[in-house]
Amino acid sequence: MNRNLMKAVAPLSAGILFGLGLLVSGMNNPEKVRGFLDLFGDWQPALMAVMVSAIVIFAIANAFSNKMKQPWFHNIFHKPSLTVLDARLFSGAAMFGIGWGMVGLCPGPALLNIMTGNEDILIFVAALLAGNRLAHYAVGPAK
Repeated sequence: MNRNLMKAVAPLSAGILFGLGLLVSGMNNPEKVRGFLDLFGDWQPALMAVMVSAIVIFAIANAFSNKMKQPWFHNIFHKPSLTVLDARLFSGAAMFGIGWGMVGLCPGPALLNIMTGNEDILIFVAALLAGNRLAHYAVGPAK
Protein backbone atom coordinates (compact mmCIF):
# COMPACT_ATOMS: atom_id res chain seq x y z
CA MET A 1 0.00 0.00 0.00
CA ASN A 2 1.18 3.50 -0.67
CA ARG A 3 2.03 5.88 2.16
CA ASN A 4 -0.92 8.26 1.58
CA LEU A 5 -3.46 5.46 1.71
CA MET A 6 -1.90 4.14 4.91
CA LYS A 7 -2.13 7.62 6.46
CA ALA A 8 -5.91 7.15 6.26
CA VAL A 9 -6.14 3.40 6.88
CA ALA A 10 -3.86 3.30 9.96
CA PRO A 11 -5.95 5.69 12.13
CA LEU A 12 -9.18 4.04 10.98
CA SER A 13 -7.81 0.60 11.88
CA ALA A 14 -6.55 1.88 15.24
CA GLY A 15 -9.96 3.41 16.00
CA ILE A 16 -11.78 0.20 15.14
CA LEU A 17 -9.36 -1.82 17.27
CA PHE A 18 -9.75 0.65 20.15
CA GLY A 19 -13.56 0.51 19.94
CA LEU A 20 -13.56 -3.28 19.85
CA GLY A 21 -11.21 -3.32 22.84
CA LEU A 22 -13.60 -1.07 24.76
CA LEU A 23 -16.51 -3.37 23.95
CA VAL A 24 -14.71 -6.63 24.76
CA SER A 25 -13.28 -5.27 28.03
CA GLY A 26 -16.54 -3.72 29.18
CA MET A 27 -15.10 -0.21 29.45
CA ASN A 28 -18.23 1.07 27.69
CA ASN A 29 -20.41 -0.23 30.54
CA PRO A 30 -20.84 2.55 33.13
CA GLU A 31 -21.87 0.09 35.86
CA LYS A 32 -18.69 -1.93 35.40
CA VAL A 33 -16.55 1.22 35.45
CA ARG A 34 -18.26 2.59 38.58
CA GLY A 35 -17.75 -0.82 40.20
CA PHE A 36 -14.04 -0.56 39.42
CA LEU A 37 -13.87 2.94 40.93
CA ASP A 38 -15.76 1.87 44.09
CA LEU A 39 -12.65 0.91 46.08
CA PHE A 40 -14.40 0.87 49.47
CA GLY A 41 -17.66 -0.74 48.37
CA ASP A 42 -18.37 -3.54 45.94
CA TRP A 43 -15.03 -3.17 44.15
CA GLN A 44 -14.77 -4.97 40.81
CA PRO A 45 -11.05 -5.20 39.92
CA ALA A 46 -11.52 -6.72 36.43
CA LEU A 47 -10.79 -3.45 34.64
CA MET A 48 -7.35 -3.40 36.27
CA ALA A 49 -6.28 -5.91 33.61
CA VAL A 50 -7.43 -3.49 30.90
CA MET A 51 -5.47 -0.60 32.37
CA VAL A 52 -2.32 -2.62 33.07
CA SER A 53 -2.44 -4.11 29.57
CA ALA A 54 -2.78 -0.64 28.04
CA ILE A 55 0.18 0.66 30.04
CA VAL A 56 2.39 -2.30 29.06
CA ILE A 57 1.46 -2.09 25.37
CA PHE A 58 2.02 1.68 25.32
CA ALA A 59 5.39 1.33 27.06
CA ILE A 60 6.56 -1.21 24.49
CA ALA A 61 5.25 0.82 21.53
CA ASN A 62 6.75 4.03 22.93
CA ALA A 63 10.17 2.40 23.46
CA PHE A 64 10.03 0.97 19.94
CA SER A 65 9.00 4.28 18.35
CA ASN A 66 11.74 6.17 20.20
CA LYS A 67 14.28 4.06 18.29
CA MET A 68 12.72 4.82 14.91
CA LYS A 69 13.82 7.75 12.76
CA GLN A 70 10.39 8.11 11.14
CA PRO A 71 6.96 6.54 11.69
CA TRP A 72 5.81 3.87 9.25
CA PHE A 73 2.79 5.72 7.89
CA HIS A 74 3.58 9.41 8.34
CA ASN A 75 6.38 11.89 7.78
CA ILE A 76 6.91 12.92 11.41
CA PHE A 77 6.19 11.74 14.94
CA HIS A 78 3.58 13.85 16.74
CA LYS A 79 5.04 14.27 20.21
CA PRO A 80 3.19 16.07 23.02
CA SER A 81 3.93 19.79 23.05
CA LEU A 82 2.76 20.31 26.64
CA THR A 83 5.34 19.12 29.14
CA VAL A 84 4.65 21.30 32.20
CA LEU A 85 2.77 19.93 35.20
CA ASP A 86 0.71 22.96 36.16
CA ALA A 87 -2.57 23.89 37.84
CA ARG A 88 -4.39 23.72 34.51
CA LEU A 89 -3.33 20.08 33.99
CA PHE A 90 -4.21 19.02 37.54
CA SER A 91 -7.56 20.83 37.61
CA GLY A 92 -8.49 19.34 34.23
CA ALA A 93 -7.46 15.87 35.38
CA ALA A 94 -9.50 16.29 38.56
CA MET A 95 -12.59 17.37 36.61
CA PHE A 96 -12.12 14.45 34.21
CA GLY A 97 -11.83 12.02 37.12
CA ILE A 98 -14.86 13.41 38.92
CA GLY A 99 -16.93 13.19 35.74
CA TRP A 100 -15.69 9.67 35.06
CA GLY A 101 -16.61 8.60 38.58
CA MET A 102 -20.05 10.24 38.47
CA VAL A 103 -21.09 8.85 35.11
CA GLY A 104 -18.85 5.82 34.64
CA LEU A 105 -17.80 6.91 31.16
CA CYS A 106 -14.95 8.82 29.65
CA PRO A 107 -15.07 10.32 26.14
CA GLY A 108 -13.94 7.24 24.17
CA PRO A 109 -16.56 4.84 25.53
CA ALA A 110 -19.20 7.59 25.46
CA LEU A 111 -18.61 8.17 21.75
CA LEU A 112 -18.79 4.41 21.21
CA ASN A 113 -22.07 4.28 23.13
CA ILE A 114 -23.66 6.97 20.92
CA MET A 115 -24.57 4.09 18.65
CA THR A 116 -27.02 2.82 21.30
CA GLY A 117 -29.12 5.99 20.99
CA ASN A 118 -29.46 6.03 24.79
CA GLU A 119 -30.73 9.47 25.81
CA ASP A 120 -28.40 9.64 28.85
CA ILE A 121 -25.37 8.98 26.63
CA LEU A 122 -26.48 11.61 24.12
CA ILE A 123 -26.92 14.17 26.93
CA PHE A 124 -23.48 13.24 28.32
CA VAL A 125 -21.80 13.70 24.93
CA ALA A 126 -23.60 17.02 24.37
CA ALA A 127 -22.46 18.20 27.83
CA LEU A 128 -18.94 16.96 27.07
CA LEU A 129 -18.82 19.01 23.87
CA ALA A 130 -20.34 22.06 25.59
CA GLY A 131 -17.80 21.82 28.41
CA ASN A 132 -15.00 21.54 25.87
CA ARG A 133 -16.12 24.69 24.07
CA LEU A 134 -16.74 26.53 27.37
CA ALA A 135 -13.21 25.72 28.55
CA HIS A 136 -11.79 26.70 25.17
CA TYR A 137 -13.35 30.17 25.33
CA ALA A 138 -13.05 30.74 29.09
CA VAL A 139 -9.51 29.44 29.63
CA GLY A 140 -8.17 29.35 26.10
CA PRO A 141 -6.76 26.53 24.02
CA ALA A 142 -3.87 24.47 25.33
CA LYS A 143 -0.57 25.72 23.92
